[in-house]
Amino acid sequence: MTSADTAVSVEGLTKSYGAFRALKGVTFDIARGETFALLGPNGAGKSTTIEILEGYRDRTGGEARVLGVDPQHGGLEWKAKLGIVLQSSGESGNVTVREQLTQFANLYPDPRSVDEVIAAVGLEQKAGTRIKNLSGGQRRRVDVALGVVGRPELLFLDEPTTGFDPEARRAFWELIRGLKRDGTTILLTTHYLDEAAQLSDRAAVVAGGELVDIGPVHTLGPDEARVPIVRWSENGVVREHRTPDPGRVVADLFARLGEPRALEIVRPSLEDIYLELVSSYESEQEQVPA
Repeated sequence: MTSADTAVSVEGLTKSYGAFRALKGVTFDIARGETFALLGPNGAGKSTTIEILEGYRDRTGGEARVLGVDPQHGGLEWKAKLGIVLQSSGESGNVTVREQLTQFANLYPDPRSVDEVIAAVGLEQKAGTRIKNLSGGQRRRVDVALGVVGRPELLFLDEPTTGFDPEARRAFWELIRGLKRDGTTILLTTHYLDEAAQLSDRAAVVAGGELVDIGPVHTLGPDEARVPIVRWSENGVVREHRTPDPGRVVADLFARLGEPRALEIVRPSLEDIYLELVSSYESEQEQVPA
């Protein structure tokens, strides 16, 4: 991947707070136009990584480039290319949706049309409503609108759908897919693993300040972790068999049992693989001598 094709480049990133090492040499790249998920348990180093890339926190060591610039020294022109949607917003509740977006749009050299952004986030009917009178899901849409009105090349989404009901979450996913189609590079952190699976081209899993795995979502984890499981009930006992060829196992079961009871083929989800990766990492750390 050339520098022109790369939105984010991180090499050997470290961050220490006294004796505590929050990041221990994290390395990854994000291509322009890619949606990239950064996954990990609380305290894994996700927020520290994001804050370094946003220019809010200085790194201890390693290299970082965001849109071709060292974020530690990014100026106003560079910051105008970023969109940031934090976990909680600081929007003023006493102004309308349109007023708030207009105010933010005036801060950027080449903003999107305010009305187009309002339509993109599905708030046309709420454009004249004061933000304090919106629902939680509608306020979150305002957060995203504020993040994209400046026409960012790179959008940071930090736990964007926390508190959403299922219907609102799926509507939000469609919004993010639309931004991706427009060419926006997106860096997503989320605890909803189905969200990462739905939206991301690639994902990285961090734990204990280290990169545990990285790649397209469907390739994460060791090969054996992605092997399907055939599960059925036989003589009142639930049995299961992990196999790369579930069709053959099912055929054998039908030949032997007729129609097996409670038959199902379970393909490991991203959540299953993620939990196995984190658990394996933590087990290995426990075995390392202090």
